[in-house]
Amino acid sequence: MHRGTASGLEARSATEKMTAQEVRLCGLLLQEHFGEVVEKVGRNLLKSGTQNLRAIVHETGLSVDLVKKCLCVLLQHGACSFIQGRKGPGSPTEYRAHCDRLLRILRYPRYIYTAKALYGETGEIIIEELLQRGHMTMSSTVKTVADRLTQSMEEGSSMDYGEVSTIFSKLVETHFLQRCPPAAGATGGSQTAALTPAAPASSAAPTPESFPDCYTVPQVKLIGRGKRPLASEDGEDQRNAKRAKMDPETHGDEGIYWQVNFERFHQHFRDQTIISAVANKLDQTSGEIVRTMLRMSEVTTSSTASCTKPLSANEIFRSLPATSNIPRHILDQYLTLLVDDPMEFVGKAGESGGGMFIVNLNRALANLARATLESIVQERFGSRSARIFRLLLRKRHLEQKQVEDFAMIPAKEAKDMLYTLLSQNLVQLQEIPKTPDFAPSRTFYLYTVNQLPTARLLLQNCYKTVANLMERRLFEAKESKRLLEKSQRIEAILASLQASGAEPEQLTEVEEMITAPEKQQLDSLRLHVNKLDSAENQVDETIFLLESYISSATKSTS
Repeated sequence: MHRGTASGLEARSATEKMTAQEVRLCGLLLQEHFGEVVEKVGRNLLKSGTQNLRAIVHETGLSVDLVKKCLCVLLQHGACSFIQGRKGPGSPTEYRAHCDRLLRILRYPRYIYTAKALYGETGEIIIEELLQRGHMTMSSTVKTVADRLTQSMEEGSSMDYGEVSTIFSKLVETHFLQRCPPAAGATGGSQTAALTPAAPASSAAPTPESFPDCYTVPQVKLIGRGKRPLASEDGEDQRNAKRAKMDPETHGDEGIYWQVNFERFHQHFRDQTIISAVANKLDQTSGEIVRTMLRMSEVTTSSTASCTKPLSANEIFRSLPATSNIPRHILDQYLTLLVDDPMEFVGKAGESGGGMFIVNLNRALANLARATLESIVQERFGSRSARIFRLLLRKRHLEQKQVEDFAMIPAKEAKDMLYTLLSQNLVQLQEIPKTPDFAPSRTFYLYTVNQLPTARLLLQNCYKTVANLMERRLFEAKESKRLLEKSQRIEAILASLQASGAEPEQLTEVEEMITAPEKQQLDSLRLHVNKLDSAENQVDETIFLLESYISSATKSTS
């Protein structure tokens, strides 16, 4: 039995309730990717916390079989886990949805794009297939990816299984892929058995890193090349697929399933954000030095570590890319500059080996989150409000008169701006009485900014923004549903005619089935939807930064 319990994500406790904005966004993501029925079951679990099968059926009003299928879909993608009944042995198995895992659906395009940038088209399709199916065996993934790549190649060419296996192994070696954790009492490798939520022996959810073979690639017997789909009847295709499931070939990896390691992708995103910030603040050479330090420690440093392991200047110099052309004495000057920089992205941990240096990951995230908060305040309330906000972040506690003097803003304007920020919960007011009676005349009123609660507030606003963008995009598609269906039918007819070698006149005749006003409407719709998609991706970058900062700050204080 695999991935029936929670996968490598950090699941929230069963008692912790999701915010309304998180539940709303998760519901929209479920609806878009899995349909309305799965969305109904998932939303019910998010709102209710932990529930058994009978309670879910009662709450949703769906049939038992339908609820079971929905739970299988959620379990398959790690969006749901099950635990032993809380009433003791023999009590019904209970299910819990994972909001954190569902929110990662929003980041799927970024995962796929990163895989393409690092490992080419093969890596891109491997990650895409695993994200679409939740988990797969290595042999099944290699065959599927090779077939897809073969379809896009010229006639007579095909993709060798060995090439795909090599890229798969590289993704495992760099920890972008990991084995699914085996549940207690797991027996066979049957995929059907893996999807059947049997009662586990314990309520503890194993994580992928908790067993030694998490990143060990099995010996897979795969010889052959990708195949093109044969032009046959749909019924025959279905019979062949059924026969393949009933009588599968053995490749030596039966029962070993793989999933995407989201934490490793997040670590890569975090590193790229830090490199970009250093390069923008100083120069490209500084960014290259920090990139080298992060690359040297990317697999050895835990995703929860506050800083990288110490690296000597000699090690950094030897690991610099050959194309960087940075002499040793220049490297020493850059390292000193990075250590002395107020942002404190790089710190010094010792003097041996020409100096021991670390990258302060938590400090870097805190500074980047701080810059993001300042930017959001400036965009929403103007540069003067941002000046006050920045001042309070640096000075911690100030009276209203001190704010006016330090910010050099007239008293009336400063008062209005402070009250506006206070009403939006971006600034807090702290009362310090001189006497126990809290008399206003004998009380100090100090304005302050608490960065962590403010980041949490703005994160919820970001969730709300993405949900609004998704609803708008779905509304636009629904309003133009007839026109989109007509366009898809015509595109399918054109593709069929082109494949059969039709005359240009026939193609032109089919293209003219869409009128000029309809073409204009379609172009406008696509432009609008592309803008909404782009906005969703941009907001998700802010969400990732704020989530990373909140996670690191919470762990460092606990």
